[in-house]
Amino acid sequence: MTPDPRTPDREVAIVAFAQTDHRRRTDELSEVEMLMPVLHDVLRQTGLKTSDIGFTCSGSSDYLAGRAFSFTMALDGVGAWPPISESHVEMDGAWALYEAWVKLLTGQAGTALVYAYGKSSPGSVRDVLTRQLDPYYLAPLWPDSVALAALQARALIDAGHTDEPALASVAARSREDATANPHAQLPGHRPQGDYVVAPLRTGDCPPVGDGAAAVILAVGDTARALCARPAWIRGMDHRIEAHALGLRDLTDSPSTRLAAERAGAFGLPHGPQGTRGAPNVDTAELHAPFSSQEVVLRRALDLDDSVRVNPSGGALAANPMMAAGLIRLGEAAARIHRGTSDRALAHATSGPCLQQNLVAVLEGDSRAR
Repeated sequence: MTPDPRTPDREVAIVAFAQTDHRRRTDELSEVEMLMPVLHDVLRQTGLKTSDIGFTCSGSSDYLAGRAFSFTMALDGVGAWPPISESHVEMDGAWALYEAWVKLLTGQAGTALVYAYGKSSPGSVRDVLTRQLDPYYLAPLWPDSVALAALQARALIDAGHTDEPALASVAARSREDATANPHAQLPGHRPQGDYVVAPLRTGDCPPVGDGAAAVILAVGDTARALCARPAWIRGMDHRIEAHALGLRDLTDSPSTRLAAERAGAFGLPHGPQGTRGAPNVDTAELHAPFSSQEVVLRRALDLDDSVRVNPSGGALAANPMMAAGLIRLGEAAARIHRGTSDRALAHATSGPCLQQNLVAVLEGDSRAR
């Protein structure tokens, strides 16, 4: 049984994070060659060897790779002999981190390596993502990911929650913040450009490219020995919306809200009984590949201007499929490691129009600052 995400029996922390430079194309590199530098990096940061890792979990997609069981090639690069305890999710690496977190909470391991990677450049990722849709009613119509995001953006505009200038400001802020992130694909200001699918313009959409990321988790005193200021996972939960888009209110994300509540993201209520407090975080890394999705997530999480949203630039600056959600957790943890954040919220999504959502709350140890 999954432990209650708000009252874990053991303390688990992210103690190291690394990511590739995210590039438009990596034709000269295989998935293994792209992944290996980040694996070496997180091990170097902690001083651990592969044999010291108690559990390994990865996230990737056979659809992007174009072949079945593609993750086994990457596992060979990690080093699966002598036999290791490992698992894989056909999801963004954030869900692999969730599996590893549960493994550590239940005492089955003391350290874990989590990694994720994706190469979107060889094919049309917009077409590939249609395979996530309902196979009877939606998938045969081939509505691509940008068209569905535009449907969500139009619903937000029609409901009065945003407009095109506001979406442009989200995109501009994200790319401006990315100027300080050496791994981002598109640092700096970029014009909104032409419509891709109205009302979304080029600047409202994420770059398509390749990349990988990895984190190391550890428990209790092991985490303190490996990292000067561990990013403790205080809670984590994931929820899913109805598969059929016609059954959902695309202007809201109740699954994100519920996951955040279960993860302990909200403070104690100050109003009438039954009300919810404001988010007790100073940073939020939101996996919002489209500018309109940040609007949905901000509303679902009640984030105001006191919370620093996507200081890394977010998925609008670099969006490697299957790794972008794990990167949100890694970026939030890295800010805690550096002492620039005390308590952060990290969010990951998968599926069309924010269908599946994971929320984690990370906190630094104040006495280690």
